[in-house]
Amino acid sequence: MKYLKSLALAAGFIAFGAIAAQAEGVDEINPEVAKRLYNPEMLDPSQPVEASPLRDFKAKNPPPWKIGYASSYAGNTWRANAMDPLQNEIIPKWKELGLIDEVIVTQSNLNDSTQIQQMRQLIDQGVDAIFVCCSNPTALNQTVQYAYDQGVPVFSFTGYLTAPTAVNSSVNYQVAGFEIGKRMAEELGGEGNVLVVEGIPGTSGSDSQDRGVKAGLSTAPGINIVGSIAGMWTDQVAQGEVQKWLATHPGKLDGIVVQSAAEMGVLRALKQSGREGVKVAVGGELGALCTWRKNPDLISAAVQTWPPADDINLIWRIMMRTLQGQGPKIQSVLVDPVVITYEDLKDIVPEDCDENAQNWYNVGQDKWGSTEYLDQFFVNPADPTKYKP
Repeated sequence: MKYLKSLALAAGFIAFGAIAAQAEGVDEINPEVAKRLYNPEMLDPSQPVEASPLRDFKAKNPPPWKIGYASSYAGNTWRANAMDPLQNEIIPKWKELGLIDEVIVTQSNLNDSTQIQQMRQLIDQGVDAIFVCCSNPTALNQTVQYAYDQGVPVFSFTGYLTAPTAVNSSVNYQVAGFEIGKRMAEELGGEGNVLVVEGIPGTSGSDSQDRGVKAGLSTAPGINIVGSIAGMWTDQVAQGEVQKWLATHPGKLDGIVVQSAAEMGVLRALKQSGREGVKVAVGGELGALCTWRKNPDLISAAVQTWPPADDINLIWRIMMRTLQGQGPKIQSVLVDPVVITYEDLKDIVPEDCDENAQNWYNVGQDKWGSTEYLDQFFVNPADPTKYKP
């Protein structure tokens, strides 16, 4: 397993030279990280990377703080596997540290108006900060500003908000998508028909990764993208949509690039259709990793782009640092995707694993925004667990 420290991004397609006209804040972090993850050529053009207005933020209240989680969706395995560590690990730990009082969770079921209303209710209930996940990048902007004006910072994980006062964290989805698409093109020897299964169109994480995937596939002129459908980051939805597509497209299909959490739906659709020999991109679902474990020819490597426990832990630590007055330098904290080889897989899932497993593989804090890694993104860095008001 390895970080994508050097992506070897298709010779001639992208040149990692000097980073021109970097926004204030980016030039304060490690130059190698800036070159790898904040290079304009491999960054979603809408990704906010200006200097954060929260550099001088001070919490309106001392701890213990009340936190709001305005979740946009709860209908897939990823969301469940993010909620579990929040409730059973993060909240108990930070309560014991004396730094939080409670976490109020709301669900809007992909309805922007409902999420906006719930966020305003959280503010009225006196929360000290709000975090959201995978939301529309622009719909919440006025509410984020309203929260900021009330002294309540808003944090977004697994995707970004374009509101200037929001603080975002995620993998660089365009880099991750490019790596996935390029690997699939190489897997097929530079020629073949590929179906692309997006996540939830209109959300920043899905759109960024989809852009990267298609750029990666395009590095091989012999690759033909024969379709692009929405899997909605949900196995059941992806299974139904892929089944419908396969039924109406009987021609040769060589590969499917799918965003998690929908790999199992794609694999089940292929099995039911009787299609064989189709390469499938695999992410972090343990059921899909188990299928790969039992079928080594499925793909050569997986790219983990959103481990749920690691993602929610990352934004939580960024939020705690900000409430403690550490001062985020940049609007978005980005991390590297992680490649999993088949040899790595043998240590992740046993040979007698369950292909119907609903869990996810998490790479761990050391590989997903370690304390030392996060220090570079803050004006006054410190271990947030050791904070004494």
